Amino acid sequence: MKSYVFPGEIEPEILAVAAGEIPYMRTADFSQRVKAIEASLLSLAGCRGGKAIIYTASGTGAMDAVVTNYVAARGKALVVDGGSFGHRWAELCRYYDLPHVVMPVGFAADIDYTLLDSIVERERPAVLLIQHHETSTGQRFDLHRVSALCRRHRVSLVVDAISSFLADPFDMDALGIDIAITSSQKGLNIQPGLAIVLISKNLDGFQWQRRGYYFDFTDNLRNLTRGQTPYSPATMLFLQLEARLRQIEADGGAQAAVSRVARRAEFFRTLCRHYGWRIPAVTPSNAITGFFVGGNNGNLAAKVAQRGFYIMPNATPGFFRVSHMGLQSDDDLRDLAEAIHLSSLSE
Repeated sequence: MKSYVFPGEIEPEILAVAAGEIPYMRTADFSQRVKAIEASLLSLAGCRGGKAIIYTASGTGAMDAVVTNYVAARGKALVVDGGSFGHRWAELCRYYDLPHVVMPVGFAADIDYTLLDSIVERERPAVLLIQHHETSTGQRFDLHRVSALCRRHRVSLVVDAISSFLADPFDMDALGIDIAITSSQKGLNIQPGLAIVLISKNLDGFQWQRRGYYFDFTDNLRNLTRGQTPYSPATMLFLQLEARLRQIEADGGAQAAVSRVARRAEFFRTLCRHYGWRIPAVTPSNAITGFFVGGNNGNLAAKVAQRGFYIMPNATPGFFRVSHMGLQSDDDLRDLAEAIHLSSLSE
C-alpha cells in the first residue's frame, strides 16, 4: 500500500532504526543525542539560540503545552480559525477558561489581513495563535503579513507549523515568532509520536504558567539543560529523529527539503488540472494538495485504497487531500492520480 497521508513513505534506513537495540535514556550518550537533536531542530527552524522541547505526544500535546504554559501567562489570545486545527486553538483556550477572541476564516480562504489588523487593534490581544498551514483545507497563511502586524501592535506570535515545517519556507527569527510547534510525522517524515515546541531566545527568563504537570515548560526546560526529558521518552523515535535530521542536513538542509516537497506538489497539481479537479486553497501549502473530485465521492478514499493507495478524506463532501511528504516519484504520483480518476468513474 502506498501512503499519501502523513507521514508518507518513510525512508527504509529510517524505519530500520526502530528495529535496533533500545538504549537506556538516562545516560551521557543519550543526553548528547538529545542535545544534538535540539541544535539541529533549532537550526532548521531558524530559531537561533532558542530552545526545543520534545514531548512524547501528538501535535495537539504541543498545542496544549503552549496554551497552559504561555498563553495562560500572557493574557488574552486572538485565534485565527481557518479550519479544524485553528479551531483546536480555540477549543484549548475554552477548555482552560482563558480569555480569547476568534477570527473565523472561510474554508480554504486566505485571511482578510486588513480585518485582522483591525481586530488586533480593537481587541488588544497579548498573543496571536495561528496555523502556518491549515492542514484541513490546504490553505497557507502569509506569515510575513501576520508578523508585520504583530510587530506593529506588539503582539506575541505563536505559530502551528506542524504541517508546514520543511515543506514551506520557515524562519522563526526572521518572522519574529516567539513560539512554534511541529511534530514528527509531517515534514520530519518519521513515525508519529513526538511533538516539538520551539521557543525563541526572546523568551529567555519568561515566567511560565504551570497549569499542567506532564507538559510543564519549567520542568522540561530544566531537564533539557542536561539533555534529558522529565519522563520516559519514546526512545526509538528520538533515534529515528536523530537519523532523519542527519539525513536532511546531508541532503542540503531545510531549503533543499522545501524545494523537493514543492516540486512534488506542483507536479501533482498539474495532474489535478489535467483531470479537472478543483484546488480551492487561495494559496496552497507545499505540504498537501486539497482538491475536489466531482460527483458522489463519499467512498472515494476507500475505493482508492482498494487500488493500493491511501489518501486523506475530509468532512467536506467530495474534498480529498494528498500529502507530499516522504518518498514520491513522478511515476508514483501519476499512478496515484490515475487510481483516483478510475475510482471516481465507478462512484
